[in-house]
Amino acid sequence: MEKNKKGSSLGKGLGAIFGDDLELLSAGSAARVKTDNNTTIKIASIDVNPYQPRTQFEEEALKELADSIKTYGLIQPITVRPIENGRYQLISGERRLRASQLVGMTDIPAYVRTVDDMLSIQMALVENIQREDLNAIEIAVSYQRLIDECNITQEELSAKIGKKRSTIANYLRLLKLSRDAQIAIRDNLISMGHARAIVALEDDELQATVVRKVVDDSLSVRQTEALVKKYSADFKKPKTKIKITLSDDIRNFQTSLSKKLNSKVNIQKDISGKGKITIPFASDDEMKKIIEIFDTILPE
Repeated sequence: MEKNKKGSSLGKGLGAIFGDDLELLSAGSAARVKTDNNTTIKIASIDVNPYQPRTQFEEEALKELADSIKTYGLIQPITVRPIENGRYQLISGERRLRASQLVGMTDIPAYVRTVDDMLSIQMALVENIQREDLNAIEIAVSYQRLIDECNITQEELSAKIGKKRSTIANYLRLLKLSRDAQIAIRDNLISMGHARAIVALEDDELQATVVRKVVDDSLSVRQTEALVKKYSADFKKPKTKIKITLSDDIRNFQTSLSKKLNSKVNIQKDISGKGKITIPFASDDEMKKIIEIFDTILPE
Protein backbone atom coordinates (compact mmCIF):
# COMPACT_ATOMS: atom_id res chain seq x y z
CA MET A 1 0.00 0.00 0.00
CA GLU A 2 1.02 3.62 -0.46
CA LYS A 3 2.77 4.54 2.76
CA ASN A 4 2.89 7.88 4.51
CA LYS A 5 6.53 8.42 5.43
CA LYS A 6 6.01 11.52 7.52
CA GLY A 7 6.65 9.92 10.88
CA SER A 8 8.17 11.53 13.96
CA SER A 9 11.66 10.98 12.56
CA LEU A 10 10.99 13.43 9.77
CA GLY A 11 10.56 16.56 11.86
CA LYS A 12 7.45 18.66 12.27
CA GLY A 13 4.41 18.43 10.01
CA LEU A 14 3.29 21.21 7.69
CA GLY A 15 0.73 22.43 10.20
CA ALA A 16 3.36 22.75 12.92
CA ILE A 17 5.72 24.49 10.53
CA PHE A 18 3.32 27.01 9.02
CA GLY A 19 0.84 27.35 11.89
CA ASP A 20 -2.82 26.38 12.00
CA ASP A 21 -3.67 28.72 9.13
CA LEU A 22 -0.46 27.96 7.20
CA GLU A 23 0.81 31.51 7.48
CA LEU A 24 4.02 32.39 5.68
CA LEU A 25 7.37 31.78 7.29
CA SER A 26 8.50 35.25 6.26
CA ALA A 27 7.38 37.94 8.66
CA GLY A 28 4.74 40.45 7.70
CA SER A 29 3.15 38.46 4.90
CA ALA A 30 -0.41 39.27 3.95
CA ALA A 31 -0.99 36.01 2.08
CA ARG A 32 -4.20 34.16 2.82
CA VAL A 33 -4.89 30.45 2.56
CA LYS A 34 -8.39 29.19 1.92
CA THR A 35 -9.74 26.07 3.62
CA ASP A 36 -8.80 22.80 1.93
CA ASN A 37 -11.22 21.62 -0.69
CA ASN A 38 -10.83 17.90 -1.38
CA THR A 39 -12.03 17.41 -4.93
CA THR A 40 -11.18 15.56 -8.13
CA ILE A 41 -9.54 17.38 -11.03
CA LYS A 42 -8.29 16.51 -14.51
CA ILE A 43 -4.62 15.48 -14.57
CA ALA A 44 -4.27 17.22 -17.93
CA SER A 45 -5.09 20.54 -16.24
CA ILE A 46 -2.17 20.31 -13.78
CA ASP A 47 1.18 22.04 -14.31
CA VAL A 48 4.19 20.76 -12.37
CA ASN A 49 5.64 22.90 -9.61
CA PRO A 50 8.66 24.98 -10.72
CA TYR A 51 9.80 25.05 -7.09
CA GLN A 52 10.12 21.26 -6.89
CA PRO A 53 13.53 20.52 -5.31
CA ARG A 54 13.53 16.88 -6.42
CA THR A 55 15.53 16.44 -9.61
CA GLN A 56 15.27 12.67 -10.05
CA PHE A 57 12.44 10.18 -9.75
CA GLU A 58 13.46 6.52 -9.59
CA GLU A 59 11.53 4.51 -12.15
CA GLU A 60 11.35 1.38 -9.98
CA ALA A 61 9.98 3.30 -7.00
CA LEU A 62 7.44 5.04 -9.25
CA LYS A 63 6.34 1.70 -10.65
CA GLU A 64 5.87 0.30 -7.13
CA LEU A 65 3.78 3.33 -6.19
CA ALA A 66 1.79 2.96 -9.42
CA ASP A 67 1.09 -0.69 -8.60
CA SER A 68 -0.12 0.34 -5.14
CA ILE A 69 -2.39 3.03 -6.60
CA LYS A 70 -3.74 0.56 -9.15
CA THR A 71 -4.62 -1.89 -6.37
CA TYR A 72 -5.77 0.39 -3.56
CA GLY A 73 -6.35 3.75 -5.21
CA LEU A 74 -4.65 7.03 -4.32
CA ILE A 75 -4.88 7.23 -0.53
CA GLN A 76 -3.31 10.66 -0.06
CA PRO A 77 -4.54 13.39 -2.44
CA ILE A 78 -2.08 15.73 -4.09
CA THR A 79 -2.12 19.46 -3.28
CA VAL A 80 -2.60 22.09 -5.98
CA ARG A 81 -3.40 25.75 -6.33
CA PRO A 82 -5.59 27.35 -9.02
CA ILE A 83 -3.73 29.54 -11.48
CA GLU A 84 -5.17 30.91 -14.72
CA ASN A 85 -7.34 29.64 -17.57
CA GLY A 86 -8.84 26.91 -15.43
CA ARG A 87 -5.48 25.29 -14.78
CA TYR A 88 -3.79 24.23 -11.54
CA GLN A 89 -0.20 24.25 -10.33
CA LEU A 90 1.09 21.35 -8.27
CA ILE A 91 2.25 22.25 -4.77
CA SER A 92 3.10 18.78 -3.49
CA GLY A 93 2.70 15.19 -4.61
CA GLU A 94 4.60 14.99 -7.90
CA ARG A 95 5.48 11.32 -7.32
CA ARG A 96 1.81 10.53 -6.76
CA LEU A 97 0.89 12.51 -9.88
CA ARG A 98 3.47 10.71 -12.03
CA ALA A 99 2.48 7.30 -10.67
CA SER A 100 -1.20 8.05 -11.32
CA GLN A 101 -0.33 8.91 -14.92
CA LEU A 102 1.51 5.60 -15.24
CA VAL A 103 -1.67 3.65 -14.43
CA GLY A 104 -3.67 5.70 -16.94
CA MET A 105 -5.69 7.83 -14.55
CA THR A 106 -7.26 10.93 -16.11
CA ASP A 107 -8.64 12.40 -12.88
CA ILE A 108 -6.93 12.65 -9.49
CA PRO A 109 -8.07 13.53 -5.94
CA ALA A 110 -6.61 16.87 -4.87
CA TYR A 111 -6.64 19.44 -2.13
CA VAL A 112 -7.14 22.83 -3.79
CA ARG A 113 -5.58 25.74 -1.94
CA THR A 114 -5.45 29.40 -2.84
CA VAL A 115 -1.94 30.57 -1.97
CA ASP A 116 0.51 33.11 -3.35
CA ASP A 117 3.85 32.31 -4.99
CA MET A 118 5.88 32.65 -1.79
CA LEU A 119 3.72 30.29 0.23
CA SER A 120 3.68 27.83 -2.68
CA ILE A 121 7.48 27.82 -2.61
CA GLN A 122 7.56 27.16 1.11
CA MET A 123 4.93 24.43 1.07
CA ALA A 124 6.64 22.62 -1.80
CA LEU A 125 10.10 22.85 -0.27
CA VAL A 126 9.13 21.92 3.27
CA GLU A 127 6.92 19.04 2.12
CA ASN A 128 9.86 17.63 0.20
CA ILE A 129 12.41 18.24 2.97
CA GLN A 130 10.37 15.95 5.19
CA ARG A 131 10.62 13.03 2.77
CA GLU A 132 13.12 10.28 3.54
CA ASP A 133 14.11 9.63 -0.08
CA LEU A 134 15.53 13.04 -0.99
CA ASN A 135 19.28 12.91 -1.52
CA ALA A 136 21.54 15.18 0.51
CA ILE A 137 22.08 17.67 -2.32
CA GLU A 138 18.33 18.07 -2.89
CA ILE A 139 17.88 18.69 0.84
CA ALA A 140 20.73 21.22 0.83
CA VAL A 141 19.22 23.07 -2.14
CA SER A 142 15.84 23.12 -0.40
CA TYR A 143 17.36 24.58 2.77
CA GLN A 144 19.21 27.24 0.77
CA ARG A 145 16.10 28.19 -1.19
CA LEU A 146 14.03 28.52 1.99
CA ILE A 147 16.72 30.80 3.43
CA ASP A 148 17.12 32.88 0.26
CA GLU A 149 13.57 33.05 -1.08
CA CYS A 150 11.77 33.24 2.24
CA ASN A 151 14.31 35.64 3.78
CA ILE A 152 14.93 33.68 6.96
CA THR A 153 18.10 32.80 8.90
CA GLN A 154 19.51 29.37 9.63
CA GLU A 155 18.33 29.76 13.23
CA GLU A 156 14.77 30.56 12.11
CA LEU A 157 14.79 27.66 9.67
CA SER A 158 16.01 25.36 12.44
CA ALA A 159 13.06 26.35 14.61
CA LYS A 160 10.56 26.01 11.76
CA ILE A 161 11.51 22.52 10.59
CA GLY A 162 12.68 21.02 13.89
CA LYS A 163 16.26 20.37 12.80
CA LYS A 164 19.43 21.39 14.63
CA ARG A 165 21.19 24.43 13.20
CA SER A 166 24.40 22.38 12.93
CA THR A 167 22.55 19.83 10.78
CA ILE A 168 21.31 22.57 8.45
CA ALA A 169 24.81 24.10 8.29
CA ASN A 170 26.33 20.72 7.38
CA TYR A 171 23.87 20.31 4.50
CA LEU A 172 24.50 23.84 3.25
CA ARG A 173 28.24 23.19 3.17
CA LEU A 174 27.62 20.47 0.59
CA LEU A 175 26.72 23.18 -1.91
CA LYS A 176 30.40 24.20 -1.85
CA LEU A 177 31.35 20.82 -3.31
CA SER A 178 32.49 20.51 -6.90
CA ARG A 179 29.96 19.41 -9.49
CA ASP A 180 31.51 15.92 -9.67
CA ALA A 181 31.22 15.48 -5.90
CA GLN A 182 27.61 16.68 -5.87
CA ILE A 183 26.73 14.22 -8.64
CA ALA A 184 28.39 11.43 -6.64
CA ILE A 185 26.14 12.23 -3.66
CA ARG A 186 23.07 12.48 -5.88
CA ASP A 187 23.81 9.06 -7.38
CA ASN A 188 24.49 7.53 -3.94
CA LEU A 189 28.11 6.79 -4.83
CA ILE A 190 29.32 8.51 -1.68
CA SER A 191 27.61 9.16 1.64
CA MET A 192 26.93 12.34 3.56
CA GLY A 193 29.88 11.45 5.81
CA HIS A 194 32.22 11.16 2.83
CA ALA A 195 30.94 14.47 1.46
CA ARG A 196 31.49 16.28 4.77
CA ALA A 197 35.13 15.17 4.68
CA ILE A 198 35.67 16.02 1.00
CA VAL A 199 34.20 19.54 1.27
CA ALA A 200 37.23 20.51 3.37
CA LEU A 201 39.23 20.47 0.13
CA GLU A 202 38.91 23.82 -1.63
CA ASP A 203 40.36 22.63 -4.94
CA ASP A 204 37.79 21.08 -7.31
CA GLU A 205 40.32 18.77 -8.95
CA LEU A 206 41.43 17.42 -5.58
CA GLN A 207 37.78 16.81 -4.66
CA ALA A 208 37.26 14.91 -7.91
CA THR A 209 40.39 12.84 -7.23
CA VAL A 210 39.21 11.89 -3.74
CA VAL A 211 35.72 11.05 -5.00
CA ARG A 212 37.19 8.67 -7.58
CA LYS A 213 39.37 6.97 -4.94
CA VAL A 214 36.42 6.65 -2.54
CA VAL A 215 34.32 5.00 -5.24
CA ASP A 216 37.07 2.85 -6.82
CA ASP A 217 38.57 1.65 -3.53
CA SER A 218 35.34 1.60 -1.45
CA LEU A 219 36.94 3.82 1.18
CA SER A 220 35.23 4.27 4.54
CA VAL A 221 34.47 7.71 5.93
CA ARG A 222 37.44 7.46 8.29
CA GLN A 223 39.76 6.49 5.42
CA THR A 224 38.38 9.38 3.39
CA GLU A 225 39.06 11.81 6.23
CA ALA A 226 42.67 10.59 6.41
CA LEU A 227 43.07 10.93 2.64
CA VAL A 228 41.63 14.47 2.69
CA LYS A 229 44.02 15.39 5.51
CA LYS A 230 46.97 14.12 3.46
CA TYR A 231 45.91 15.96 0.32
CA SER A 232 45.30 19.15 2.28
CA ALA A 233 48.79 19.01 3.78
CA ASP A 234 50.38 18.35 0.39
CA PHE A 235 48.37 21.12 -1.26
CA LYS A 236 49.48 23.67 1.35
CA LYS A 237 53.19 22.81 1.03
CA PRO A 238 55.14 25.70 -0.49
CA LYS A 239 56.21 24.92 -4.03
CA THR A 240 59.98 24.57 -4.38
CA LYS A 241 61.34 27.32 -6.57
CA ILE A 242 63.92 26.30 -9.14
CA LYS A 243 66.67 28.86 -9.46
CA ILE A 244 67.61 29.54 -13.07
CA THR A 245 71.15 30.65 -13.81
CA LEU A 246 71.30 33.27 -16.55
CA SER A 247 73.54 32.61 -19.51
CA ASP A 248 76.66 34.71 -20.07
CA ASP A 249 75.01 36.57 -22.95
CA ILE A 250 72.01 37.56 -20.84
CA ARG A 251 74.18 38.61 -17.90
CA ASN A 252 76.38 40.69 -20.17
CA PHE A 253 73.26 42.36 -21.64
CA GLN A 254 71.96 43.04 -18.11
CA THR A 255 75.25 44.70 -17.10
CA SER A 256 75.43 46.75 -20.29
CA LEU A 257 71.83 47.97 -19.99
CA SER A 258 72.36 48.89 -16.33
CA LYS A 259 75.33 51.07 -17.27
CA LYS A 260 73.48 52.81 -20.12
CA LEU A 261 70.41 53.53 -17.99
CA ASN A 262 72.42 54.28 -14.86
CA SER A 263 69.98 52.01 -13.02
CA LYS A 264 70.14 48.47 -11.70
CA VAL A 265 68.41 46.26 -14.27
CA ASN A 266 67.10 42.88 -13.10
CA ILE A 267 66.36 40.02 -15.49
CA GLN A 268 64.40 36.97 -14.26
CA LYS A 269 63.69 33.80 -16.20
CA ASP A 270 61.91 30.53 -15.39
CA ILE A 271 62.58 27.01 -16.62
CA SER A 272 60.12 27.40 -19.50
CA GLY A 273 62.02 30.42 -20.87
CA LYS A 274 59.47 32.99 -19.74
CA GLY A 275 60.67 35.96 -17.73
CA LYS A 276 60.71 39.69 -17.19
CA ILE A 277 63.10 42.65 -17.22
CA THR A 278 62.71 45.07 -14.31
CA ILE A 279 64.04 48.63 -14.41
CA PRO A 280 63.44 50.44 -11.11
CA PHE A 281 63.27 54.23 -10.73
CA ALA A 282 62.93 56.42 -7.65
CA SER A 283 61.17 59.47 -9.08
CA ASP A 284 59.45 60.97 -12.09
CA ASP A 285 62.73 62.62 -13.08
CA GLU A 286 64.57 59.30 -13.09
CA MET A 287 61.81 57.77 -15.20
CA LYS A 288 62.07 60.64 -17.71
CA LYS A 289 65.82 60.13 -17.99
CA ILE A 290 65.33 56.39 -18.66
CA ILE A 291 62.77 57.20 -21.37
CA GLU A 292 65.13 59.72 -22.97
CA ILE A 293 67.93 57.15 -23.05
CA PHE A 294 65.64 54.58 -24.69
CA ASP A 295 64.63 57.21 -27.26
CA THR A 296 68.29 57.63 -28.24
CA ILE A 297 69.23 53.93 -28.37
CA LEU A 298 66.08 52.50 -29.95
CA PRO A 299 65.30 53.01 -33.64
CA GLU A 300 62.06 54.73 -34.53
